[in-house]
Amino acid sequence: MRHRSLLILTTVLTTGALTLTACGSRDDDKKGSESSGNQTVVIGVDAPLTGDLSALGLGIKNSADLAAKTANKDKTVPGITFEVQPLDDQAQPSVGQQNATKFIDNKKVLGVVGPLNSGVSQSMQKPLNDAGLTQISPANTGTELTQGDNWKTGDKKRPFKTYFRTATTDQIQGAFAAKYLYNNAKIKQVYLIDDQKPYGAGLAASFKATFTGLGGKIAGSDHVNPDDRDFNAVVTKVKKSGAKAVYYGGEYPAGAPLSQQLKDSVQIPLMGGDGMYSADFIKLNKKAQGDIATSVGKPVEELESAKTFIANYKTAGYKDAYEAYGGGTYDATWAIIEAVKAVVAANDGKLPDDARAKVLEAVSKVSFEGVTGPVSFDEYGDTTNTMMTAYQVDGGKWVSKLSEAYKP
Repeated sequence: MRHRSLLILTTVLTTGALTLTACGSRDDDKKGSESSGNQTVVIGVDAPLTGDLSALGLGIKNSADLAAKTANKDKTVPGITFEVQPLDDQAQPSVGQQNATKFIDNKKVLGVVGPLNSGVSQSMQKPLNDAGLTQISPANTGTELTQGDNWKTGDKKRPFKTYFRTATTDQIQGAFAAKYLYNNAKIKQVYLIDDQKPYGAGLAASFKATFTGLGGKIAGSDHVNPDDRDFNAVVTKVKKSGAKAVYYGGEYPAGAPLSQQLKDSVQIPLMGGDGMYSADFIKLNKKAQGDIATSVGKPVEELESAKTFIANYKTAGYKDAYEAYGGGTYDATWAIIEAVKAVVAANDGKLPDDARAKVLEAVSKVSFEGVTGPVSFDEYGDTTNTMMTAYQVDGGKWVSKLSEAYKP
């Protein structure tokens, strides 16, 4: 993840010249490719495109699509036409594994962007690794995905050489959340709840370790089923505990009703991670005011480096918002594009026979200025950008409160 060729994103197509649409004709792209003699590179995209988490998944799909179309428009890699192959994993590990097989079987796929869920990624990592196919997630935060199951003891070992991410880890996010709640929100007593999934449980564990280390008290803890929508039983426990806030390790489909039912009983905020940071959390929760969430990176709306991305996304006409992971997805996709560029340049302007292996090698070395800031990866495949942001719901929208590069 070090020593990468610099890419200036402000060279992306100008708004006036942009003719892309969210439903651009793939047939036209293919005809253009064939007539010009270009080679086609497919970038797979795995995300929940239907179901409760589709708002985040569609933002991932669209942002990857925009990156590919931008590269084609600007001829970022001479002789190469990029296509995106999006597959719906429905937030289900078994479906994600099936999708991994589909990507592997398509020999034109030289990289995969996604998935959203750490649990889905656990089912995809090994087959993609066995096939030598690069995977870059813009959203996975499970620390074990890059550092192994024994990372908590300091025994960090990278399980899969093909796996990278532009999102930071639960270790960092949970610790940042605990520090923010204790030091900034001045809340010292918390009830801890998680949804028992890898993402939620990992986030809650990291939060607990740092919060108690700071002197905070865990007033009680419980687990919920992420498919449930009636949380009155656990709300009763929270009320009796005297907690001044709830920290929830989970995602917004369950987090929103949990928060609303909590406020019906006791007026304390609910805090969560990036799985909560979605406009849909507020749409599903009439009492979200005051709730807190952390998310990876700095708000793209506040980044000079993201202005072109935001303008081009709007002009492209996507009906779905880029959501929390749009910038990170664009950067993940562009990392693959940049790797393909290096590989093609080193092979007289054409893809080599062992393109997947060469792209994997090149991804580990990419370095460029992305939508979210500097993009590169460390020896574990983790992003070197550890910027985190705390948000709070105010007036029906998420408002950023604190952004900082954080290391536990």
